Amino acid sequence: MPIALHERHPSFAAEIQGIDMRQPATPEVVSEIEAAIDRFPVLVFPEQHITDEQQVAFTRPFGELQVSTAARTGREQRLNAEMTDASNISAENRVLEAGDARRMNNLGSRRWHTDGSFNRVPVKYSLLSGRIVAEQGGETQLADMRAAYDSLPDNLKLTIEDLLAHHSLIHSRAVVGFAEASPDERTILATVSQRLVRRHPRTRRKSLYLSNHAAHIVGWPIPEGLDLLYDLMDRATQPAHVYTHKWRVGDLLMWDNRVTMHRARRHYPENTPRDMRRTSIMDVGNTVEQAA
Repeated sequence: MPIALHERHPSFAAEIQGIDMRQPATPEVVSEIEAAIDRFPVLVFPEQHITDEQQVAFTRPFGELQVSTAARTGREQRLNAEMTDASNISAENRVLEAGDARRMNNLGSRRWHTDGSFNRVPVKYSLLSGRIVAEQGGETQLADMRAAYDSLPDNLKLTIEDLLAHHSLIHSRAVVGFAEASPDERTILATVSQRLVRRHPRTRRKSLYLSNHAAHIVGWPIPEGLDLLYDLMDRATQPAHVYTHKWRVGDLLMWDNRVTMHRARRHYPENTPRDMRRTSIMDVGNTVEQAA
């Protein structure tokens, strides 16, 4: 069955039909999806009621799977190492209480960010599966960083063209009030540099590369660098650039982190479960090493 695309946000998000994620992606399916995500960097796959094993098996043909940060740093986890737990549920299937370190650590996902930008090699594709979704709130919002770059005035484009930003998960945790980090975590999660402007290797379009993980601009005084990052973040997340996804059980979102940012929204009541499970594909290298 050939795939069909139905636009949800102009040139940015589309629903995709004709894919069964219960089966591993064939080379033909990988090629079709990559062509679709080049055109629409956010893809919505509805009615994908899959297991963890099926999600991992479907994701694997797209490239190297990311090992979750929890697994890398030895934190308690309820999912296997190739899945990131974006939920508010404990290993005992109880909703995490206010003050629980695991819940506080996940609050960073409510800030605009790009998956894995704090790693030397960041994430290319993310696939997020909605297993238990909120009745109210809990949406995922995604921002088009290509359109954000295109909308910048020429003098600002010239200013940022060759800039690098330091990215750090320790920094983004601290921003939301969660400063706890072991010595091993500080070593594993050491600050890395990434380009502020990227060129997509397939489409050749330029985009901003921002995240709440970005701590400051390399070579700039910290106040000046933060001011620039805040300005760019405000510009990038204007409503015209943003797609908001209201979840249904079985939805799976796939997005290209090279040209998007995203965040989770608060859900109500917060003592009800929200079970979201993500698999991710690694990029091929650090952005500094890639052609601008």
